[in-house]
Amino acid sequence: MCQDEKTTVNLRIEGKDKTIFEDTVSTCGHRVTTHSGGTHHCNGTNNDKNPCAGPTCTTALDDANKVAKFGFDGTFDEQYDDFLITSINDENMTDTYYWAICLNFVPLTVGGCQQKVKKDDQVLFAYTTQTQGITTHFLKLSGPNHAIINRPVVLTVTDGGTGAPVQNATVDGHKTDAQGQVSIAFPRAGTHKLKAEKESEPGATFIRSNQLIINVIVGP
Repeated sequence: MCQDEKTTVNLRIEGKDKTIFEDTVSTCGHRVTTHSGGTHHCNGTNNDKNPCAGPTCTTALDDANKVAKFGFDGTFDEQYDDFLITSINDENMTDTYYWAICLNFVPLTVGGCQQKVKKDDQVLFAYTTQTQGITTHFLKLSGPNHAIINRPVVLTVTDGGTGAPVQNATVDGHKTDAQGQVSIAFPRAGTHKLKAEKESEPGATFIRSNQLIINVIVGP
């Protein structure tokens, strides 16, 4: 039996120079309206991709925009029965840049209205290059959510799609080693919000990571 019920996913929007949005979003399949594309259904049944309707990557974007008001636009392709996202937060698709969509750090092979999502999925819209010969890597930062003052914790940066370690990524001013790891000690208590970044290099560009929140406390 088909049920199109709301679910909560983690949505992140990475612009060229900053994170535009990163939070949980409650979404379900629904009609989406854009200035350039008009109003169309967006529930996973687009282009007959799934037999049952449900929440999608693009409905998560649409629902987040209703609250955060970052603004987005997209054209609609009748052949593929889906939106092509052309702009988010006034960062527009060009001949060399576009908005990639990833689900759990893996780029989609279908449109955002065709790709259904489930609870706790990681949905990413990333403004990245589409220049031939350049590969985009989507960084993933992982580690403990708790730490004690001045006691180092080990954080790991990987390519979210392949799981391969990423060397020389920067986390809180520290560089990762060949295993993609970095040891950080926090000198003060409180909530620390960290991201991993890495400068582009020949043949590769890197999308900044998810945010890792670490609660630092005074130890015994």
